[in-house]
Amino acid sequence: METWIEVEGATIWTKQTGTGTFPVLLVSGGPGAADYMDAVADLLVDDCKVIQFDPRGCGRSTEDGTTFTIEACLCDIEVIRKYYGFSQWTVVGHSWGADLGLAYALKYPDALHGFLSLAGTGIQNDRDWKEAYVANRQKQGERLPEFLYPLNKDVHRSLLTSWRDFIKHPDLLNNLAKLDVPTLFVVAGEDIRPSWPIQQLAKLVPHANYTVVEGAGHYLWLSKPEVLKRLLVKFITTPRLKETTHENHKV
Repeated sequence: METWIEVEGATIWTKQTGTGTFPVLLVSGGPGAADYMDAVADLLVDDCKVIQFDPRGCGRSTEDGTTFTIEACLCDIEVIRKYYGFSQWTVVGHSWGADLGLAYALKYPDALHGFLSLAGTGIQNDRDWKEAYVANRQKQGERLPEFLYPLNKDVHRSLLTSWRDFIKHPDLLNNLAKLDVPTLFVVAGEDIRPSWPIQQLAKLVPHANYTVVEGAGHYLWLSKPEVLKRLLVKFITTPRLKETTHENHKV
């Protein structure tokens, strides 16, 4: 079921699938990319009500050209939650969408049953990280999913600038160390993006665990769909115990 939702300065395309009882939002990466997580939604449809969306200015969503900020993105996500009537949901973000999902958890922790970071890039603007990523991309390449719409480069540039401002906030690390949301950080063992920023976050966030999916690339569902499905369904459907465990796993 497709629905367009009016937000300030934009109209957001959304889609709901699934026959289960657990509400889930999928947040694609980029920034500037339209939704590309149909395959992830397909893994969840038996257990979850899955919401997908195109961010403002991307794909089927419109925009006024002036509101490409982290704050606007977070407000858009919250409007979507309220529109669908979920008191709480699990947010699953991929790549840069995982970083945006973490920002959403900081701003709206009470709206979350849990947060899952899938191959995120972390709270960083690290030159060494970027150099390692570029070198790995040139050496190894990367298997990509099908993208139905081109990247919006204006959105991409604007949101990267807004993100760099966001991560400079003096209280950011302190707030992350107090985040009261069950969290799972999942990284791909064969990702060309370095994982050290995510390992640091998994140690910093109180109710967080860290899992490596061996043999998976950045788009984990392309190479390890069944492993990813087990991880997602277990995390989404498990009753929440906010214990500080900081467990590391490989699967």
